[in-house]
Order: sequence, then structure tokens, then C-alpha cells
Amino acid sequence: MSRPLPRLETERLVLELGSPGAEQRELDYYIRNQAHLERWEPRRSPEFLTLTWWRHQLESNVREFHEDRGARMVLWLKSDPTQSIVGVANLANIVRGAFQACHLGYSIDSSHEGRGLMREGLEALIDYSFGELGLHRVMANYQPDNLRSGALLKRLGFVEEGYARDYLHINGAWRDHVLTSLVKGAGERR
Repeated sequence: MSRPLPRLETERLVLELGSPGAEQRELDYYIRNQAHLERWEPRRSPEFLTLTWWRHQLESNVREFHEDRGARMVLWLKSDPTQSIVGVANLANIVRGAFQACHLGYSIDSSHEGRGLMREGLEALIDYSFGELGLHRVMANYQPDNLRSGALLKRLGFVEEGYARDYLHINGAWRDHVLTSLVKGAGERR
């Protein structure tokens, strides 16, 4: 599927596909937030924090987008001329056919928490997923003790659908997750 790489703008943010040329910005984001994110993410190999790893990952992001399998976005402030990444938001595991759904994942720089930036960015990305990508369902799952993430998803209109024991291997252990989704048309409640 050939379409232009996505670039979304909100009042304060630009969201664009993490693509070749942004290796240093991606690496800087993950180095800067390593301690902040480790509680919520899988353990990473040492190669994860190298430019070589990010060069390959960003090439993969473009391929995955053109193959209609995902859209891995970076967020940066319009007011920042350096375009330093303040967050990431991913539409992953896109499934077509009768399902028309994906999984949503996201993180924000520790120094930008509590400013409404992730909500602003996710609103734009969700609109893009239902509009341009034509998806019907966006699923997002969070660890029960991640209260901020649970509250954000609720504000966005996500509905709890279940609870999965030992769902993902995060930070060295299997972790339970609350399963939520947002269905196209339900977003008017946001």
C-alpha cells in the first residue's frame, strides 16, 4: 500500500512517522527516559541504545507502514526548533479483513508528563486511525498499577473489556494488563 508518510499537527505538537534521519533523536529520547520507562516496557538488549539499532528500526518503521502493518510515530513540540522527541505513539499489529483493528502503545518524556501532550497527540493519532487508515477498533492495554495510563485511556473514551493475567513480559516479569478498546464512532464521547 503506497501512501505518503503521515505527518499530523495539533495545537502544540507535530506527530510524524519515525523514519530514517531521526536516529539520533530517537536514541536521545530513550537514553533520556531509560529509568522512567523501564517499569512499563520490556527489557531491551544493549544494542537498543545504539544508532545502528535505531537506523534499522526506522527503516523497518517505513516498511511496516507501507505494508499496512503499523504506524510508529514520534511527537515533538512545534515550538522546539531542535525537534527533540517528547513522546512516541504507535499503532501496531494492524489487522485488516473482518477485524480492522490495531494496538496502541505510547510513552512520554518524564519532563513533559502532566501537561496534556499525550492526550493531544493520541486524539490526533486515533482520528487518523479511524479516518485515513479506516480502522474500526483501537486496543490499548495497561498494567493495573499504571494509574496515569488508565486515566488517560478513560478520558479518551476507551472502554475496559477485560483483564489478562501474565499478559506481557515487562521489566523482567510477566505482568497482568487491563484490556481496553475504542471503537470508531464511540470517540464522540471524548
